[in-house]
Amino acid sequence: MGPENGEGFSHLKAMMQRHKIPTVFLEKQEFSQHIPNVNLTDGNGALIDNHAGVLYVDRALRAVQRVFQSSGGVIKDGEKVIDITPGAVVTVTTVITAGPWFLSGQVVKISVCYWKEKIPGTYSVGQRFPCFIEMEPEEGEYDIYGLPSNEYPGLMKVSDRRDATEPDERDKQTDRGNIDILVRYVTRCLPGLVPVPAVVESCMYMVTPDRNFVLDSHSTYGNTIIGAGFSGHGFKFGPIIGKLLSQLAMGQVPSYDLSPFRIQHFQSCQIVTLNPRAYNYIHLI
Repeated sequence: MGPENGEGFSHLKAMMQRHKIPTVFLEKQEFSQHIPNVNLTDGNGALIDNHAGVLYVDRALRAVQRVFQSSGGVIKDGEKVIDITPGAVVTVTTVITAGPWFLSGQVVKISVCYWKEKIPGTYSVGQRFPCFIEMEPEEGEYDIYGLPSNEYPGLMKVSDRRDATEPDERDKQTDRGNIDILVRYVTRCLPGLVPVPAVVESCMYMVTPDRNFVLDSHSTYGNTIIGAGFSGHGFKFGPIIGKLLSQLAMGQVPSYDLSPFRIQHFQSCQIVTLNPRAYNYIHLI
């Protein structure tokens, strides 16, 4: 959802049409017939991707972990990164998924808010309620997004992308400005929700300058393969990211053009020494 004449919305619409993604465009007057309990902002239109869906991260991770463990793999969660010794043979003390500690660049803290439904199930998948992204230019550069009320029944996730932070300092921040933005949005656009968050959690995104990923080998040590900077939307790309990183690690030609994701593409983003306090997460950030 976004301003019909806005550059970002128009670009997205053209891209979806160019790639023949099954899409329905709805103007304000017809929107409520298809998506009830949402007030579309004046001047906004909506693009509906008929093939979209919800990915349940916890279930997906459990499935991957079961396959990994059945093949003899061992998962060690919460284990500190001890050392990486580059060279002709790379010595890695642990498998590293170090999240926002891995790259120099912008790290943002996200307030993940859940809002109580006034009538349970109103915004559930069972009522055909979709995932959504709302382009909100008057509120800033970040988009507001939401997921149906199925992760926590009776609670709908509505969040935005805000607040630059230092990874080791995120819980010291007390500014609630981003939550106030969400309160105004929920009050205005989602009348079936109680406009005060019932649950507030937080997470961090490592954001690259153009929000693309880093998929490359180290500039000095070619046998060190890097997948990082997923800018908050990496998880859903897990299968193809895994395929591409494995191809790089095996010295194979990648299946796709990786030039937009090469390290040198990011002039202001450098690989830095790993923070020894970086922990081994079991999800992509």
